[in-house]
Amino acid sequence: MPELPEVEALRVFLDEHLTGRVVERVLPLAVSVLKTYDPPLSALEGQTAGSTTRYGKFLALRIGDLHLVTHLARAGWLRWQDTLPTGPPRPGKGPLALRVVLQGGGGFDLTEAGTQKRLAVYVVRDPGEVPGIARLGPDPLADDFDRAAFAALLAGERRQIKGVLRDQSVIAGIGNAYSDEILHAAKVSPFKLAASFDEEQVTHLYDAVRDTLRAAVERAHGVAAGRLKAEKKSGLRVHGRSGEPCPVCGDTIRSVSFADSSLEYCPTCQTGGKPLADRRLSRLLK
Repeated sequence: MPELPEVEALRVFLDEHLTGRVVERVLPLAVSVLKTYDPPLSALEGQTAGSTTRYGKFLALRIGDLHLVTHLARAGWLRWQDTLPTGPPRPGKGPLALRVVLQGGGGFDLTEAGTQKRLAVYVVRDPGEVPGIARLGPDPLADDFDRAAFAALLAGERRQIKGVLRDQSVIAGIGNAYSDEILHAAKVSPFKLAASFDEEQVTHLYDAVRDTLRAAVERAHGVAAGRLKAEKKSGLRVHGRSGEPCPVCGDTIRSVSFADSSLEYCPTCQTGGKPLADRRLSRLLK
């Protein structure tokens, strides 16, 4: 799933490649992708693209007086093409969900792999009209997101810290992969209750959030859109690396599986050497 660093890199890419271009046509190819009907997609045609803004994992492309907003969900992606195929795309064939054709040639596709179709597109007058954006918590890389603001979010939270970090209404932009990376950097168990952190632990976790995301954004800077997924994977230290040695201590990275996802962690670095039981509401094995 694209998370804050990859979506931020796409924002920068679109600012550089889309701004000032005129939209010729917008073609929806998947029935499920469009979540709004007024204004219609056709209202974007003939309009000039402005800047792109990121809201958590959402991208809002300003086109004329409107915004084309997308959330790439778990398996979605934006594919830029300097030259688009000349033939019309066929609805329902392959991963193509929506195509934006620009005057003068080129444009981009929104694609989604797999059978779970969650990629979402909205055409709105204000990005705040999108329910997911309206519910977002603060951006963890914003200048005003300081340690005090982070501590206030954790205070009274009786949930496990892994779930809190992934909750978009608490903090915007962190998903499954970077929450694993952050917790590994902070040397914290993913099952530790958020409200149980002492002052020093809050500071270490806050620093890990900022440092991990900033480093990932820096790695993605200047990377072409088509290579961002590979860049993300290459920079991960524990997520998706179950069975490999921890790059810090050499212990074997372990995994906990859930219905539709998994988490990875290092027992030595994060749980005092004890493995976590592989079930949803697990506690540390005795």
